[in-house]
Amino acid sequence: MNDRRDGDGAKRSAEGAAGLDAALASLGSGSLVARLARDESDIAAAQALRYRVFYDEMKAKPDAEMERLRRDVDPFDNVCEHLLVCDTDRGEGPETIIATYRLLRGERAREFGRFYTAGEYDIAPLLDYSGEILELGRSCVDQKYRARPTMQLLWAAIAQFVFHYDISMMFGCASLHGVEPESLALPLSYLHHFHLAPEVMRPVALPELHVGMDFLPEDQIDKKAALTALPPLLKGYLRLGGFVGDGAVVDHQFNTTDVCIVVKTDLVTEKYYKHYGRERDTESEEAGGGA
Repeated sequence: MNDRRDGDGAKRSAEGAAGLDAALASLGSGSLVARLARDESDIAAAQALRYRVFYDEMKAKPDAEMERLRRDVDPFDNVCEHLLVCDTDRGEGPETIIATYRLLRGERAREFGRFYTAGEYDIAPLLDYSGEILELGRSCVDQKYRARPTMQLLWAAIAQFVFHYDISMMFGCASLHGVEPESLALPLSYLHHFHLAPEVMRPVALPELHVGMDFLPEDQIDKKAALTALPPLLKGYLRLGGFVGDGAVVDHQFNTTDVCIVVKTDLVTEKYYKHYGRERDTESEEAGGGA
């Protein structure tokens, strides 16, 4: 009896995975396609892309093993799902991967024992949240592909993932370049005063890492200049109704100052279709007219 139930569960799991694969495959834009990593070679290629972006380009500090492999690796890679964007014009193998996002569902994190974000923030309010949660991390895009179609495809794929697993909330660390928070006073103060998460869902930087973000009083903040100073990914989270936690954290390894982002997925799905969906339709019409 147990063997039969286990077999039925495995069958449903396989069918569910196939359904998600099909949903992701339907999102393609030109030569760009989205999918989840299928094997170790896909994950290794994603790690190599992360190394080029984080360590070669952004001057993060690799340990000796990462430098030897020229891959950004950590234990979470073994339990996360890896969302990929591939350019089919580059062939069919791992060399086609041009963007990646690392996804860790609450179910898997509980089995593993922790979330990555817990190394910087007290995320107890999120763990107590009703419904499934999803941690986003290690987002990066090849330098040649940092344009709207790539980010739209990543967001569309994440929305499909959220639908598939009935995710209620997403969170993760988002980074501003540099390890001197004072030089980031304007964007950090803007996030603190205008996008601080409600207390019931507010992560707090660990006491030994906590850097206050309220460098400037609210009435001295130029909102337009602050938004301009934010990285595109952070601005994308805010457009989708995202909040930030209490306090920033300096990450010397990655040469960044991190904030904790929290996004309720009911806002993501609604705003995705209103904002990104409309832009995709417009761009499709323009592309068709030009052809």
